[in-house]
Amino acid sequence: AAAGGLQDQEVLVTETSRMLKDSRMRALAIEFAGQWLQFRSFDQHDNKSETRFPTFTPELRAAMNQEATDFIAEIVRNDRSILEILQADYTYLNDELARHYDIPNIEGPEFRRVENVSRFGRGGLAAMGSVLATQSGASRTSPVLRGTWVVETLLGREIPNPPADVPQLAEDELNKDGLTMRQRVERHRADASCAVCHDKIDPYGFALEGYDPIGRLRDEDLYGNPIDAQAEPRDGEAFAGLSGLQGYLLEHQDEFTKQFCRKLLGYALGRTVELSDGPLLVEMQTELKENEYRFSAAVLPLIKSSQFRRHRGMEATRVAND
Repeated sequence: AAAGGLQDQEVLVTETSRMLKDSRMRALAIEFAGQWLQFRSFDQHDNKSETRFPTFTPELRAAMNQEATDFIAEIVRNDRSILEILQADYTYLNDELARHYDIPNIEGPEFRRVENVSRFGRGGLAAMGSVLATQSGASRTSPVLRGTWVVETLLGREIPNPPADVPQLAEDELNKDGLTMRQRVERHRADASCAVCHDKIDPYGFALEGYDPIGRLRDEDLYGNPIDAQAEPRDGEAFAGLSGLQGYLLEHQDEFTKQFCRKLLGYALGRTVELSDGPLLVEMQTELKENEYRFSAAVLPLIKSSQFRRHRGMEATRVAND
């Protein structure tokens, strides 16, 4: 750098590729992906009812946090497709998290890559306990929070703010009305002023109702009501459950890759993405599409850009969630 060698794009690309394989790139998984996908510091997430969920221990939360971090680190380090964030047939587990997920034959506290997890209802960020628990209440699931996470965080769609006088849903799944969480949300969205937003987000949250507030698979809620994970999005055919949601997301992968590029660009430059960044975002998306969506395909045009090479040092992490 002192000799000006990093002004040579070939050198810059070589050094960037080397750094992406370095063990220290784990910080990228924690700071960039952790903030964007909202699993950073999940080990400190202790807002669940201890009475209702006594197994939601600090050790389990730490394991969930490491699962998500190891998963993203795998994508970065081995230059895998970013579409695996949406759907993958592997994850990282230790014995405690495997028991929580009801996945057999995992012994010992050390984390390891586990294949063929889709048969256990896992694979991709949306099926991870850290995401499912964060996007839930203290004593109930939240199709609204989970749906909003899918729509805003993964697809980058804008959701208008709710009216100020919207009534809140009950905070406990066990409520005197005996209704399922889905039935309560559907009753809530029967109000025309509420339906404007809920029609855009609820279907994706309903698809994840097969997971309880701490991310365990379930066939029925705490009342014994059967789970209904059917989803009817406004812009496509109906689907059900995690696999249906993953299929929908892959059908809309252009929205996801645009969102990924926007988040990565904002993180790298330490500022809000501007209209003038449009051509660079298009280039990043094109490179992804032409290179099997490998992580580096978005990074390399970014680091060669004038925006990156000429910007002054700023705190990058603060804009990861802009």
